[in-house]
Amino acid sequence: MNQAVPFITFQPSRGQSTVEAMESYLKIFGDGRVLLDNRYGPGGPGAEGTVIMAEIEIAGQRLRFSDSFVEHEWNLTPAVSLMVDCESSEELERIFGELSEQGTVYMPLDDYGFGPFGWVGDRFGLTWQLGLASA
Repeated sequence: MNQAVPFITFQPSRGQSTVEAMESYLKIFGDGRVLLDNRYGPGGPGAEGTVIMAEIEIAGQRLRFSDSFVEHEWNLTPAVSLMVDCESSEELERIFGELSEQGTVYMPLDDYGFGPFGWVGDRFGLTWQLGLASA
Protein backbone atom coordinates (compact mmCIF):
# COMPACT_ATOMS: atom_id res chain seq x y z
CA MET A 1 0.00 0.00 0.00
CA ASN A 2 1.21 3.50 -0.81
CA GLN A 3 1.90 5.82 2.10
CA ALA A 4 2.91 9.47 2.08
CA VAL A 5 5.59 10.22 4.68
CA PRO A 6 6.89 13.78 5.16
CA PHE A 7 10.59 13.94 4.21
CA ILE A 8 12.65 16.78 5.66
CA THR A 9 16.05 17.60 4.18
CA PHE A 10 18.45 19.45 6.45
CA GLN A 11 21.59 21.19 5.23
CA PRO A 12 24.53 20.85 7.64
CA SER A 13 26.38 23.56 5.67
CA ARG A 14 23.72 25.95 7.04
CA GLY A 15 24.03 24.71 10.61
CA GLN A 16 21.07 22.31 10.36
CA SER A 17 21.35 18.84 11.89
CA THR A 18 19.05 15.86 11.55
CA VAL A 19 20.53 14.32 14.71
CA GLU A 20 19.79 17.43 16.80
CA ALA A 21 16.30 17.77 15.32
CA MET A 22 15.42 14.12 15.96
CA GLU A 23 16.70 14.30 19.55
CA SER A 24 14.69 17.46 20.14
CA TYR A 25 11.46 16.09 18.65
CA LEU A 26 11.75 12.81 20.55
CA LYS A 27 12.18 14.78 23.79
CA ILE A 28 9.27 17.15 23.09
CA PHE A 29 6.88 14.41 21.97
CA GLY A 30 7.32 11.78 24.68
CA ASP A 31 5.58 9.06 22.65
CA GLY A 32 8.24 9.09 19.92
CA ARG A 33 10.52 6.34 18.72
CA VAL A 34 13.35 5.93 16.22
CA LEU A 35 12.48 3.64 13.32
CA LEU A 36 15.66 4.07 11.25
CA ASP A 37 18.99 5.83 11.83
CA ASN A 38 21.47 5.32 8.98
CA ARG A 39 24.55 7.58 9.09
CA TYR A 40 27.60 8.23 6.95
CA GLY A 41 30.85 6.63 8.07
CA PRO A 42 34.37 7.72 7.19
CA GLY A 43 34.85 8.28 3.50
CA GLY A 44 31.50 10.05 2.94
CA PRO A 45 30.18 11.39 0.64
CA GLY A 46 28.53 13.15 3.62
CA ALA A 47 30.48 14.08 6.74
CA GLU A 48 30.97 11.23 9.16
CA GLY A 49 28.04 10.95 11.58
CA THR A 50 25.61 12.93 9.42
CA VAL A 51 22.38 11.20 8.45
CA ILE A 52 21.89 9.39 5.15
CA MET A 53 18.32 8.50 6.08
CA ALA A 54 16.49 8.46 9.39
CA GLU A 55 12.89 7.96 10.37
CA ILE A 56 11.07 8.64 13.60
CA GLU A 57 7.48 8.43 14.73
CA ILE A 58 6.06 11.23 16.87
CA ALA A 59 2.46 12.15 17.65
CA GLY A 60 1.34 9.19 15.53
CA GLN A 61 3.17 10.45 12.42
CA ARG A 62 6.21 9.02 10.69
CA LEU A 63 8.81 11.57 9.58
CA ARG A 64 11.89 10.93 7.43
CA PHE A 65 15.02 13.04 7.54
CA SER A 66 18.31 13.39 5.73
CA ASP A 67 21.39 15.61 6.01
CA SER A 68 22.21 16.74 2.48
CA PHE A 69 25.90 16.90 1.68
CA VAL A 70 24.91 18.98 -1.38
CA GLU A 71 24.11 22.62 -0.61
CA HIS A 72 20.80 23.52 -2.20
CA GLU A 73 19.51 26.96 -3.20
CA TRP A 74 16.27 26.36 -1.30
CA ASN A 75 15.53 25.95 2.39
CA LEU A 76 12.63 24.81 4.56
CA THR A 77 9.56 27.01 4.20
CA PRO A 78 6.72 27.88 6.58
CA ALA A 79 4.29 27.27 3.71
CA VAL A 80 4.38 23.57 4.59
CA SER A 81 3.99 22.64 8.24
CA LEU A 82 3.10 19.75 10.50
CA MET A 83 -0.27 20.01 12.27
CA VAL A 84 -0.44 18.50 15.75
CA ASP A 85 -3.69 18.01 17.65
CA CYS A 86 -2.76 18.24 21.34
CA GLU A 87 -4.75 16.41 24.02
CA SER A 88 -4.90 19.29 26.53
CA SER A 89 -4.25 23.01 26.92
CA GLU A 90 -1.26 22.21 29.12
CA GLU A 91 0.25 19.96 26.44
CA LEU A 92 -0.43 22.61 23.79
CA GLU A 93 1.33 25.29 25.83
CA ARG A 94 4.29 23.03 26.67
CA ILE A 95 4.87 21.86 23.10
CA PHE A 96 4.42 25.37 21.69
CA GLY A 97 6.92 26.75 24.22
CA GLU A 98 9.53 24.08 23.54
CA LEU A 99 9.24 24.31 19.75
CA SER A 100 9.43 28.11 19.81
CA GLU A 101 12.71 28.20 21.79
CA GLN A 102 15.21 29.86 19.42
CA GLY A 103 12.52 29.65 16.72
CA THR A 104 9.98 31.99 15.13
CA VAL A 105 6.42 32.50 16.31
CA TYR A 106 4.15 33.04 13.31
CA MET A 107 0.90 33.07 15.30
CA PRO A 108 1.10 33.17 19.12
CA LEU A 109 -1.15 30.87 21.13
CA ASP A 110 -4.62 32.36 21.04
CA ASP A 111 -8.20 31.60 20.04
CA TYR A 112 -8.56 32.68 16.43
CA GLY A 113 -12.22 31.70 16.23
CA PHE A 114 -11.61 27.97 15.83
CA GLY A 115 -10.21 27.14 19.26
CA PRO A 116 -6.77 27.47 20.83
CA PHE A 117 -4.08 27.53 18.15
CA GLY A 118 -0.47 28.53 17.57
CA TRP A 119 1.95 28.39 14.64
CA VAL A 120 5.68 28.24 15.22
CA GLY A 121 8.88 27.60 13.29
CA ASP A 122 11.38 25.66 15.37
CA ARG A 123 15.13 26.37 15.54
CA PHE A 124 15.72 23.82 12.75
CA GLY A 125 13.39 25.63 10.34
CA LEU A 126 10.48 23.16 10.46
CA THR A 127 7.08 24.76 11.08
CA TRP A 128 4.33 23.42 13.31
CA GLN A 129 0.67 24.32 13.66
CA LEU A 130 -0.66 23.30 17.06
CA GLY A 131 -4.24 23.07 18.27
CA LEU A 132 -6.49 21.08 20.56
CA ALA A 133 -7.86 17.74 19.40
CA SER A 134 -11.27 18.60 20.88
CA ALA A 135 -11.56 22.04 19.28
